[in-house]
Amino acid sequence: MASADLLLHPVRLRIVQAFLGDRALTTAQLAAELGDVPAGSLYRHVAMLTRAGVLQVVAERRVRAVVERTYMLRAAAAQIQPDEAAAMTPEQHLQAFIAYVAGMLTDAERYLMTGAPDPVRDGASARVAAMWLSDAELSDLAQDLQRVFLPRLANPPGRGRRRRSLYTVLLPAPEPPQARATKRAGTPTPQPRRGKSS
Repeated sequence: MASADLLLHPVRLRIVQAFLGDRALTTAQLAAELGDVPAGSLYRHVAMLTRAGVLQVVAERRVRAVVERTYMLRAAAAQIQPDEAAAMTPEQHLQAFIAYVAGMLTDAERYLMTGAPDPVRDGASARVAAMWLSDAELSDLAQDLQRVFLPRLANPPGRGRRRRSLYTVLLPAPEPPQARATKRAGTPTPQPRRGKSS
């Protein structure tokens, strides 16, 4: 299983994201998508991800004097395990979010600056909403989203289908100091009183 240090490098994270959706890519195709990454650096990062089992070679063919390899992502290996995530410092989590957002911005720029994008037609959007959820309700939401997304994540590439990237970020608001102190003391958090309507 890959480590946080391996996956959260900005270039390696972009490589992993490029393979999402059961894509099979050669290094030449990958280099065309990540045009701002020097070829030598890209090949090194692909080699590191392959050695770690995150990428796997699914085909080889000889092109002139070199062997061209086609890679696919091993999604199960491209995950940071919960115990490692729990051991990360706040600064490391911040760096992870920065790398994640940088990848999203690169994808947005590539979409908007290539060809003739039509965000309305293409369904490209960015929204933010706030929900008041207990821990149990948050767990229910995660299960609901799994039921919606998992069948669609299993779709293979096919006629009429276009690869669409869905970025999700779930950020809880920081707890106020009083709530943190109450939790440490083990006493129930006082609930606000509701006024009577007249």
